[in-house]
Amino acid sequence: MLDSERLTCLATEAGLDLVGAVPVRPSPGWQAYADWAAAGYAADMAYLTRPESVEKRRDPRSVMPTAKSVLVVAVSYAGPVAPALDGPRGRVARYAWRADYHVWLLARLKHLVRLIEAETGVPVQSRCYVDTGPVLERAWAQAAGLGWLGRNGCLIHPVLGSFLLLGVALVDIALPTADRGPLPTCGSCVACLEACPTGALLAPGVLDARRCLSYLTIEHRGDVAPNLFHAVGDRVFGCDVCQDVCPWNRKPTGDHKAETAPAQATLYLPDLLAMDAQGFRERFRSTAIWRATPEGLARNAVIVLSNSLDPSALAYLEAAAEGHPSPLVRRHASAAIAARAR
Repeated sequence: MLDSERLTCLATEAGLDLVGAVPVRPSPGWQAYADWAAAGYAADMAYLTRPESVEKRRDPRSVMPTAKSVLVVAVSYAGPVAPALDGPRGRVARYAWRADYHVWLLARLKHLVRLIEAETGVPVQSRCYVDTGPVLERAWAQAAGLGWLGRNGCLIHPVLGSFLLLGVALVDIALPTADRGPLPTCGSCVACLEACPTGALLAPGVLDARRCLSYLTIEHRGDVAPNLFHAVGDRVFGCDVCQDVCPWNRKPTGDHKAETAPAQATLYLPDLLAMDAQGFRERFRSTAIWRATPEGLARNAVIVLSNSLDPSALAYLEAAAEGHPSPLVRRHASAAIAARAR
């Protein structure tokens, strides 16, 4: 018989750090999510706020009527210490340093389901998601005892910290649950709220994506307000500040679990300005950086160059303002030149 200890062993065999399961029920945290979406905090991410999308997240059985359990897994992406910048370079958020987690984590989650099927001897129907389906991953992870939701909205594990990637599988069999006992909390700590470069964390667990640097440098396709250029700092893709300052991440014991692709913790900004669509595809198609688009990365590059102390930065900005094929990038290059002059 499959018990929680054996489930943990199977998850380890599948290359996962944490696993938990809870009986299917209406989604924990759904009302808070619906309120967040209604407040406009999702910015232009319409796929998160369409009425049918919000409603599907109310109960997993709306997407899989036969579901009996919600299986949640997590892997650490803590990895090594971020390297120092050398030359006109920009930082990449830690989760995107290596191969695209949507691919390899989904494969491991599906492998775990197959291992459960072999262990129990019964066919298992499932719906597996890694940031791609109408499930509230962090709320379900907390319900399964994998951690608690910090004030920055991230799931925090008392040993692995918050640099965690999550996957959820809806399955049509009852899985064992584990009594993990009480978890710690953030206590009186508000480090993440105070450190957010743009004040995007409006309250504990409430993020306004319209000001979030991760949204602005990855998902946003239009102009970034010049008054936010300085806050972008040296971040060309994403932002880890609210996790970097978290005390629970001071000594994370996990490591980045991606199997392939060399680390790209920083990117050479002139390359991003010169990159065409084919070059972008060849370099980033197998990584999460693909999400940003070549135009978005070039826009971000000129914003980072506006903050760079490298002596070559101004020349790259002037060349982009005069000759980059994208009007969006040319506008931002001109604004960056103006910002450097102030």
